[in-house]
Amino acid sequence: MATGPSDSEIISLVLKGDHNAYALLVERYKSYVFTLTLRFTKNREDAEEVAQDIFVKAYRSLADFKGTAKFSTWLYTIVNTTCITFLRKKRLQVSSLDDERTFEVADSQDSGFRANQVEQKSRLTMVNRAIAMLNPDDAEIITLFYKNEQSLEEIGQILGLEVNTAKVRLHRARARLKEKMEKYFAEEVKDLN
Repeated sequence: MATGPSDSEIISLVLKGDHNAYALLVERYKSYVFTLTLRFTKNREDAEEVAQDIFVKAYRSLADFKGTAKFSTWLYTIVNTTCITFLRKKRLQVSSLDDERTFEVADSQDSGFRANQVEQKSRLTMVNRAIAMLNPDDAEIITLFYKNEQSLEEIGQILGLEVNTAKVRLHRARARLKEKMEKYFAEEVKDLN
């Protein structure tokens, strides 16, 4: 995962006046924020603009970060509210996570991993297509848990749910994802086994 100073250490440096240290957090979370904003906006230029706004807001609000959750959880709430505000201002419909194009664009971003790239991309594309077939709530909780590696506690905080409710929703979303995989990607799933 991340090397170098922890998020908390970087935040502490920034709050003590080392404003250049914030660049470390931006570098660490730029792909995370961009991928999330792209799912909302469906447009690369808008996603870049919103991502920049998110990092500015996070910087200005850094003193409000209590450290009771991971920085990525706190940052996700800023991403979510900023994207929704942006879309309301532009009077666009909120993008559903079931648009296949959103996942194709997000998948095309360089993740930094090179091992077995073609095979991994093929599997990732298949899984993303199956996720895209889910309803937005199911796609969101699957994305938070598996792609963004949020714990059930963090997902509960982000979505305003009790931990047990988040656990049940994740379980049901997994079951629906499995159904989609078996129905639409039966041959590919068989090849994986």
